[in-house]
Amino acid sequence: MKCIIIILTTILSLGLSPLAAQNFDKGLKAYDAGDYGTALREWAPLAEQGNVEAQYNLGFMYDNGQGFAQDRDEAVKWYRLAAEQAHGDAQLNLGAMYLDGRGVPENFVEAAKWYRLAAVPGNAIAQD
Repeated sequence: MKCIIIILTTILSLGLSPLAAQNFDKGLKAYDAGDYGTALREWAPLAEQGNVEAQYNLGFMYDNGQGFAQDRDEAVKWYRLAAEQAHGDAQLNLGAMYLDGRGVPENFVEAAKWYRLAAVPGNAIAQD
């Protein structure tokens, strides 16, 4: 019983309703199985509602063309939304997009900004 309460408290503290957490997990299982269409269908509504992990995952899928044509503009959109919520990997990837000029104009100052934000809480790759 105590374990269930802890899990429920964690889900609610992340801003996920039990149904949203179920949908996120369903998307994760589909993604891990290579079913990117299902992952997209499960994560897109969550991302639109502000779920930072779903936003990052959509950015990653668009960046890598997983399940559909690669779309760097969409990748930047989703990475930025997650990065603005302090998602370290999204900040790192957004910095890389600016560094390489993928989906955005090449901008070393903007790249450094996002790398720095990712590095502060300890992202080792951003610190390098």
